[in-house]
Amino acid sequence: MTSTETTLNSPAEPPQGPAAVADRRRWFALAIVMTAAFMDLVDVTIVNIAIPSIQRDEGASFSQIQWITAGYALAFAAGLITGGRLGDIHGRKRLFLVGIGGFTIASALCGFAANPEMLVASRILQGGMAALMVPQVLSIVHATFPAHERGKVFGLFGAIVGLGAVSGPLLGALLTEWNLFGLEWRPIFLINLPVGIAALILGRRFISESKAPKALKLDLVGVALVTLGLLMLLYPLTRGRELGWPLWGYVSMGGAFLVFAALVAYERRKAARDGSPLVELSLFKVKSFAAGIAVQTVFGVGLGIFFLVWTLYMQVGLGWSPLRAGLTGVPFSIAVSAAAGMSVQLLVPRFGRKVLQAGALIMAAGVLLYIWESERYGLSIASWQMALPLVVMGAGMGFIVAPLTDAVLSEVPREHSGSASGLINTVQQMGNALGLGLVSVVFFGEIGDRLTPAQVGPAFVNGFQHALGWVVAVMVAIFLLMFALPKRPAQHVEGAEDTAVGEQESANPAAGAPVSGSEPALTG
Repeated sequence: MTSTETTLNSPAEPPQGPAAVADRRRWFALAIVMTAAFMDLVDVTIVNIAIPSIQRDEGASFSQIQWITAGYALAFAAGLITGGRLGDIHGRKRLFLVGIGGFTIASALCGFAANPEMLVASRILQGGMAALMVPQVLSIVHATFPAHERGKVFGLFGAIVGLGAVSGPLLGALLTEWNLFGLEWRPIFLINLPVGIAALILGRRFISESKAPKALKLDLVGVALVTLGLLMLLYPLTRGRELGWPLWGYVSMGGAFLVFAALVAYERRKAARDGSPLVELSLFKVKSFAAGIAVQTVFGVGLGIFFLVWTLYMQVGLGWSPLRAGLTGVPFSIAVSAAAGMSVQLLVPRFGRKVLQAGALIMAAGVLLYIWESERYGLSIASWQMALPLVVMGAGMGFIVAPLTDAVLSEVPREHSGSASGLINTVQQMGNALGLGLVSVVFFGEIGDRLTPAQVGPAFVNGFQHALGWVVAVMVAIFLLMFALPKRPAQHVEGAEDTAVGEQESANPAAGAPVSGSEPALTG
């Protein structure tokens, strides 16, 4: 996510004395940053399952419901590159602690929100704090672990991602159902407080500081242009239907593309002047990277549409409890985790790009199966009947999400890998925010504003089917875009890791020569 300009050295022999203490400290540091990543993942999925309860208890409008999710995604997307660059400049440990402290405070504000407006504002703050915290996770891992151990570390990270996907909806459902202390949905945010405080205290003790090897400058104009462009595009999409699609909304969305054009022109001059642009434009000359950025953006749009609409369909349209909705999603999460592990370890090294393309088609097939079952069974559909399409969709998603980053980065120059990783995560979050904004068009636009209780169920079922049609179109677009990705897998070779020497406090005194990594990447 951020530049990882730190020499990644491996011990020549088992560490002893002070080196053994440092060795133990880095595993504590890993547990702390992984906990923070888990907290962020859970916080996204846990909110989706509680959205209907929030709407019912707080009287939130459909627009406010969208902003509870889209506001977080937008702030997260707009701040990721900035957060990564700030970590390079001021120290990754420092920014991680600032981020997790702010995330904890924002979680408390969400939990004690007095009205929907305060909840939306607190969620935006929470997304901004996550943008400071999350980019430091992989940078701290890179600065702390030698290359030969990183395969094991990223395997653990993959398990955390899978665990977050499974536990988020279940935890959200249980906390909402239990209604602890009469707080209704509020414990889904308050649960972050003890975790965040513990991570803050332990992080100060066990995480070692690291910075970029040379002084960098924060591109404030670039930050302002990125944020302004995203707001001009997403705000009218989210509020447009509610306000009757006013003229200013179309003007704002058109103006957003002018702002992005100005960003490109400015970043080009910035790179020529001092070599510290917010966005490294030369990366887009790499065909596989440009195609991968497009895939990540479009994929984020599809996911943003699906997950919010799916939750509303089950809990509002079908009238299911949060717990039943959460349990219904378990087959999907398990399928994602299983397919992700299989794709990276077995399939991609042998079949390359075809695995990702198969994932897009499999996911599209699962969505079509879901549409058919929803139409056939209507309001009487059961959880077990949803299991098959959800498993198919989850398998397809797993084939995409795990190997995609390696595929996108495989032809990127080594010195730009940090900037490229930050861009990949940013555009996926931007796509997710765009998808959440489009929900007002592809879902709420099909439902209507004034429904009788008898009309709610059929209207939500119809809106769900219409929205899933858009998700199918997204999967087909992804399949076609993937033809621009590299075809075949290849192993990293000696020296293919980051080799720039970084300033790192508390360096391992037993460090020896760098060794190569073992994760497969795709090459043309």
